[in-house]
Parts: sequence; C-alpha cells; structure tokens
Amino acid sequence: MASVLVVEDDQFVRSALIRHLTDASHTVRSVGTALEALREVAHLRFDVVILDLGLPDLDGSEALKMLSGITDVPVIVATARDDEAEIVRLLNAGADDYLTKPFSVEHLSARMAAVLRRARSAAAGTQSSSAIRVGGLTVDPLRRQAELDGVRLDLTRREFDLLAFLARRPGVVVPRKELLAEVWQQSYGDDQTIDVHLSWLRRKLGETAANPRYLHTLRGVGVKLEPPADAGPSR
Repeated sequence: MASVLVVEDDQFVRSALIRHLTDASHTVRSVGTALEALREVAHLRFDVVILDLGLPDLDGSEALKMLSGITDVPVIVATARDDEAEIVRLLNAGADDYLTKPFSVEHLSARMAAVLRRARSAAAGTQSSSAIRVGGLTVDPLRRQAELDGVRLDLTRREFDLLAFLARRPGVVVPRKELLAEVWQQSYGDDQTIDVHLSWLRRKLGETAANPRYLHTLRGVGVKLEPPADAGPSR
C-alpha cells in the first residue's frame, strides 16, 4: 500500500484514478492545480505523485521542477504529449517515469510498482552505506550527496541513483540491461532514458561523451565509471 497524490484537473479522469488506486488499497489524496499540489507535498509525505501536465494554473513541466525542488517523492507524469523531445524534456526536468494518455489502469499499476520498488530499494541501500570515493568524486548514499573536487553537485534523484550505482562498481562495465533492472527497476525498456541521464550527469561532471573523464560508454556493451588518469586512488 502506498500514499499517492493525484494531480489532475479533469474531474472524470481524477475520479477514475482515485477509484482504481483506492481499490488497489492505496491511500489517495487529490488536487486539481499545481499550486495545491505544492502545498500538499510541503505538508504531507507521499510515496508517489501522479502529475497531469495539462493543469490550469502552471505548465506541468514547471510544476514538475517546483515539486522536485521541495521534495524527493517520485513523480510519474501523465501526458498527452507523446513526442520524443517532450519526453526527454520531462525526464530532464526530474520525472521518474511517464505515461502517455490514454493509458490503462494495468499500465499505471505496473509503472507505479516499478517506481515504488526503486524508491524503497534506494532507501534500503542507504541505511548502512558510507561515502564512496572515485578519484575526485565523492558519493554519499546516506546523505544522498555527491561532490566533485570538493564542490557539491546538483543532481536529480535519478541522476544520483545512477551515479551511486556506478560508483559502487568503479572500473566495471555495467550492461545497460542491468542499469535498467537495478536503477530503474525495469526488466525492459529503450536506451533513451539511460542516455538522457548519462548526458546530464556528464554535463554536471564537466565532461562530454566525446571527451569523457569519469563516465565511459562502451558501444553495444555498457557503461563504466572510473577515475581519470590524473585523479587520486578510489576507495
């Protein structure tokens, strides 16, 4: 059972989501605007937010950024916008997953289950973890903070999860299928989601795919994180 916030201004869709989630034994609260959603997450703890992008007061992607700024609750975006550029923009803005309208209740249930597994797995994994150092990079799973050469990195929740997973295996090439399974808790999917997050991680680490320092992609094999030649030892 999870605590769910539904952010949807269409009363028909909203009622259907509430009914389905309640039947599945989840605790549900619902609002119809972005500002109401921000107030809810500021005062109450939720396990997941289902966020419609077509809200009357704020653009959904702006609402997503604002939510990510005040809470680490996973957000599943529900959108009628199905073009690739828009999906990439949503992932970049902090969405944990997305659903393209119209979607079935079974599809929603599967996406929610995957997001909740990821969140709970990440929380469990931080209980006894100490800081990880790879060259000039420091990753602290307990505090969910990362620094590069003493400067704190501003990472989204998923960027941090990906970086921490790779940092625990320095120098090891991790297959993309394993990243999907362990970081995204998905047994299948395309490479676009991984590529988006790797691209943003590289920017924040001050590198590019053409000139990598820490993150190295082996085409057709996977991804590895290792210290650059001029960095100190890992531990």
